[in-house]
Amino acid sequence: MKKFLFFYLMNNKANEIKLNAPKHSQYWKSKKLNLYEGGPFSDFSGGCIKFSSESIETARELIMNDLFIITCCLKV
Repeated sequence: MKKFLFFYLMNNKANEIKLNAPKHSQYWKSKKLNLYEGGPFSDFSGGCIKFSSESIETARELIMNDLFIITCCLKV
């Protein structure tokens, strides 16, 4: 297993964030990943997720299947 730390920045769309944040939390908890920890920054400008996964491809898939990441985070 490999360890991953994913940082994300949220957009400035408070309604989308408020609507999708609970689903985001449920999504990650439902995966029952080893070493999972996550949460927002204290100023709610973004957050980070720590987890383990078999490969970078699997980690990328987990991240990109999170609707919150797709709809509420800045694209860079």
